[in-house]
Amino acid sequence: MDVYTIIIIFTAMSFISYGLNSFISKKMISEYERWGLEKRRKQIGGIQLICGLGILIGLKYNSVLIPSSILLIIMMLVAVYIRIKIKDNISDILPAIAYLVLGIIILRGFS
Repeated sequence: MDVYTIIIIFTAMSFISYGLNSFISKKMISEYERWGLEKRRKQIGGIQLICGLGILIGLKYNSVLIPSSILLIIMMLVAVYIRIKIKDNISDILPAIAYLVLGIIILRGFS
């Protein structure tokens, strides 16, 4: 298994996990409140699930990988913006930046 495939699987599983936790984790629910996104929590969680599944399916079908990785990049750009807006510490912003970079790697690796 090459590094690119590992990045895809790791990123996909992370987003599937984040999406599921958006629905069931008390900690994640409180984070959405802190971010000011409590009314959008289920929508965002659903999008995270779709994105994670799309990236995973994209291992076999490249036509699914492109929109899924673009969606991931957009979500992480918004996440970085929101975390800066609410004045989170850099250590709280770094995971969103890391996933943004992973999304770019996934998208660029396709081309």
